[in-house]
Amino acid sequence: MSKKVFVTGAAGYIGGSVAVRLLKAGYQVKGLTRSQASADKLRGLGVEPVLGDLSDVDLVTKCAREADIVVDAADSDNEEAVKTLISALKGSDKVLIHTSGSSIVADQANGEPSDRIFDETTKYKPEPQKQARVDIDNMVIESAKDGIRAVVICPCLIYGKGLGVNSESQQIPGLIRLAIESGAAKHIGRGENIWSTVHIEDLADLYLLVIEKAPSGGLFLFAENGEVTFKQLVEKVKEGLDLKTPVVNWPIEDASAKFGAGMAIFGLGSNSRIRGVKSRELGWQPTRNSAQEDVLRCCSSSTASSRK
Repeated sequence: MSKKVFVTGAAGYIGGSVAVRLLKAGYQVKGLTRSQASADKLRGLGVEPVLGDLSDVDLVTKCAREADIVVDAADSDNEEAVKTLISALKGSDKVLIHTSGSSIVADQANGEPSDRIFDETTKYKPEPQKQARVDIDNMVIESAKDGIRAVVICPCLIYGKGLGVNSESQQIPGLIRLAIESGAAKHIGRGENIWSTVHIEDLADLYLLVIEKAPSGGLFLFAENGEVTFKQLVEKVKEGLDLKTPVVNWPIEDASAKFGAGMAIFGLGSNSRIRGVKSRELGWQPTRNSAQEDVLRCCSSSTASSRK
């Protein structure tokens, strides 16, 4: 009998791709989603939808206890949801995978480069705005002491066409939409800031690997394969949209007004350079390193959608 998986954020980019990857590997997958429309789409993919949200403690607890594996991919910053999942799984020896994000090691560079690179053993002090996320990650890892096979997977800039309901990520499509709206491709400051990248299918493979090999004791894993500057990404946006206007050095204040300070400072203007050393030691073998080329795919998709 195939094992049962409960995925939060199942209609999202990461959660949906993981859900479909696990289905293909023979797992039974239930997915939490907030809308009936998404529930219908999940059912069409083969995922059993659960209509509700993370604040429904009784529902989340019930679904977690009925599953053999829980994948939390809805919200990296939802402390109460993580507490609910840990409470539900305490003493069960079941797998809990929580999804974090590599902005935990991001700086406030505003488009300037950094030579700092982090692997899973690197000591660091997060920016104050990211301390709460780090605390949640640590809470998950510490739950291993309560009889949970607890793993935190921390991806970086994710790209590629997703496998589930939501097929696109945030950072690159956001830059493309901005360029279409304003008529010019933009990066924050000089755009020399560097982010590690990972393809969504390689990332989904890591979730499957962790489920099949999850050791006892808490585990934190970075997920990356390659890196790129935002200038390189934005130059590809210009090329992909065939813009004749020059690339714009965008002030952080203007970017914050458009996207919000958190996204502008930590998602677009920072450096976030990581290395998944322990991920590879576990047996992960990512094969894709094509973030810049994927920008062109996203541009084609965006222009095609705008013509409909």
